[in-house]
Amino acid sequence: MHEKAVDLSLLMQKKARGEKITMLTAYDAPTARALDSAGVDIILVGDSAANVVLGYPDTLPVSMDEMIMLTSAVARGASKSFVLGDMPFMSYNVNHEQAIRNAGRFIKEAGAKAVKLEGGGQVADTLGAMVRAGIPTVGHLGLTPQTAGMIGGYKVQGRDADTAAIILEDALRLQDAGACMVVLECVPDRVGELISQKLDIPTIGIGAGNNTDGQVLVVHDMLGIRSGFTPKFVKQWETIGERIENAARAYCEEVAAKSFPSADESFAMKEEEWQKLLTKEAS
Repeated sequence: MHEKAVDLSLLMQKKARGEKITMLTAYDAPTARALDSAGVDIILVGDSAANVVLGYPDTLPVSMDEMIMLTSAVARGASKSFVLGDMPFMSYNVNHEQAIRNAGRFIKEAGAKAVKLEGGGQVADTLGAMVRAGIPTVGHLGLTPQTAGMIGGYKVQGRDADTAAIILEDALRLQDAGACMVVLECVPDRVGELISQKLDIPTIGIGAGNNTDGQVLVVHDMLGIRSGFTPKFVKQWETIGERIENAARAYCEEVAAKSFPSADESFAMKEEEWQKLLTKEAS
């Protein structure tokens, strides 16, 4: 557990010292509290909440109000971890005013310490405007789920020299615009390493190899809670989903067998009060 709250200066120090940064997603206060206690550096309230916990088919439908509600819950559960709010699709794409207003909600209403948005050079000006408004902002390059349909679907990006060079150029543009970190998703490990070496700000990888400055996973994936397709880059440290199913099955069986609740889970009434009740009911 961290001795003090994680902030951007601490994350920059970790990069300078070559210490890995840890990031996991959370969408509620109890999970945030557990991650916080475990010493996770950054808790991302990802727009992955859309399909992971809200039942949408992908990340696109989740709204600002839903993300603000989830981020608020996480912020209440985390006392030391750095809370990062993920800006949903079309919450920053219209103009700078819209982006600043919505990003500000994450900070002012939800208690996030920074926000994240997807895209390369095309969002650099928007990111810069948000930073100038006093909002710490994280970039997201490589596979960008919100616009996956425009980049060939959910697949690795930057496999050839030309597209890898574009991702590197975009990373440098986001840094120049004021980004405080960059998430690199689904890029070859050498590309992740090169970008991490070129940038002064931390890089957080997800399917980007072991040589980025940090790593992030969706918490449901690493805990084995089924929420759909499991990508290659996921490692499961637990099988909580299976254990939840087993516990629910045992609960159903005990309720059906009338063995739950037992006397241990029930409340007693003094015999004399019971007899009084029977007398009242009979009169």
